[in-house]
Amino acid sequence: MLPFKRVNFLRRGFGVLELYKRGERKMSGGEMEAKLKAVINGGGGVEDVYGEDRASEDQPITPWTVSVASGYTLLRDPRHNKGLAFTDKERDAHYLTGLLPPALFSQDLQEKRLMNILREYKVPLQRYIAMMDLQERNEKLFYKLLIDNVEELLPVVYTPTVGEACQKYGSIFRRPQGLYISLKEKGKILEVLKNWPEKSIQVIVVTDGERILGLGDLGCQGMGIPVGKLSLYTALGGVRPSACLPITIDVGTNNKKLLEDEFYIGLKQNRATGQEYYELLEEFMSAVKQNYGEKVLIQFEDFANHNAFELLAKYRTTHLVFNDDIQGTASVVLSGLVSALKLIGGTLADHTFLFLGAGEAGTGIAELIALEISKKTNAPLEETRKKIWLVDSKGLIVSSRKESLQHFKKPWAHDHEPIKELLAAVKAIKPTVLIGTSGVGQTFTKEVVEAMASMNEKPLILALSNPTSQSECTAEEAYTWSEGRAIFASGSPFDPVEYNGKVFVPGQANNAYIFPGFGLGLIMSGTIRVHDDMLLAASEALAAQVTEENYAKGLIYPPFTNIRKISAHIAAKVAAKSYELGLASRLPRPEDLVKYAESCMYTPIYGKYR
Repeated sequence: MLPFKRVNFLRRGFGVLELYKRGERKMSGGEMEAKLKAVINGGGGVEDVYGEDRASEDQPITPWTVSVASGYTLLRDPRHNKGLAFTDKERDAHYLTGLLPPALFSQDLQEKRLMNILREYKVPLQRYIAMMDLQERNEKLFYKLLIDNVEELLPVVYTPTVGEACQKYGSIFRRPQGLYISLKEKGKILEVLKNWPEKSIQVIVVTDGERILGLGDLGCQGMGIPVGKLSLYTALGGVRPSACLPITIDVGTNNKKLLEDEFYIGLKQNRATGQEYYELLEEFMSAVKQNYGEKVLIQFEDFANHNAFELLAKYRTTHLVFNDDIQGTASVVLSGLVSALKLIGGTLADHTFLFLGAGEAGTGIAELIALEISKKTNAPLEETRKKIWLVDSKGLIVSSRKESLQHFKKPWAHDHEPIKELLAAVKAIKPTVLIGTSGVGQTFTKEVVEAMASMNEKPLILALSNPTSQSECTAEEAYTWSEGRAIFASGSPFDPVEYNGKVFVPGQANNAYIFPGFGLGLIMSGTIRVHDDMLLAASEALAAQVTEENYAKGLIYPPFTNIRKISAHIAAKVAAKSYELGLASRLPRPEDLVKYAESCMYTPIYGKYR
């Protein structure tokens, strides 16, 4: 078998020969040099050996695997398979004649047919399974479906359906996706990484499955989260599928039900903790850097609080790391707050914030809000934190509890008498903004919402816990109990609500607004470390995309239909901040970062085969 680098060289070499065969030797020297660079490097600035980026979508490609794929093998290769869209000429050239029915379908017709099939399924999990099967069969058609029908299919491939998929992952497991690294691989993780067929990895999403959404410890079955997140990196942010790697680190599970399940696909043992756990993570992080280099983005996903904060603090100075639960959630919520100011008035510094939930998401959001207020007012961070109050399972976080608090909660312990219940905290603190990150459903009761409405003309209520069953309240409850005055957004989607003859469209504070564009910005600029100012830049870029038409409907986030445009603008702002901070390594800096981001984006349109 040919070494991977030699295969890449041959791919590019055949591209150069093809230029010569097509008669482009008649071009001027400068034009030929530019054309050769486009073929060799791809159009987007980062090496594009599969012709996946928008800038290279018109170039004819050779369907390489480790040899030229043809016949039955080509139909079984999801990256190159086009199904009935293969032309007669391509069928003859690649030994497909007779292996397909004679009809020729355009990609648009294939999309229409599949959407009709998906809409016939009444159970969301059936749609999820059908989409995962399509991804394994025809990659470009999968992403075209997802991009063109993002508002309809996002809840299928991501929250809330992905939560049920993870719970039942052992039963619906068909073909492995991503890498599974367990305690059994300790001491040889680098070898395991080298088993992955793609070598030019740009984004890794990794989980240990201990805190999947609001569903708790799902162990190895948490793989549905990295797979779903990376699908969105490609569909919404334009990061190439070939550059994405989902990983689950299996250190066991404390979920008794899974340990007793004969179909459970992970290690059947209780979770490793302490030194054994951190030694495995250290080996993993070192192996990733050794195998993929300094600029691979590692996104931590759904780690439990006690590990999430420690891992982020430990590796943020040595690796390009990002925790979506802490930093991504914070960025998207801050964006919603900034845009909501146009509806509720004032500046962030004029408002008082009360959180239900003081874990990764709650404290991460709180810290980014305090940082933004500090930057806008030049007030010390310790001072701006006093505008923000948190309630955990034991009640309001106050100074008298400081000794018993976990380290990440201590900055939020302010002087106040102890309060046990959320309703009492609302009445005492008198917040203008109520944010739920508790992971416990139905905690924003009628009394709580009515109390918020009695104190505020337009109470801002964010019920962010996922999936839908864990949301602190529904959109209908928020609008009804506030008599139609609440500005509402949630973590999972809710249908529009009619109240007193007016239709309210609830916003969705979905991390998918931020992390795909954020990741693209890091990749295209060659950023080596994540800085908090990049998160602020992403928040401001997203808030700037909300239109007056959106505000008229009570929305504080733009519709997902424009998500690729939004992601390009977020990527540009993140990259610009990286260049400003001296953390970008891809030089020279492109003049128009938005256009550059768009040129780097993966395109799901079928290529023409030689």
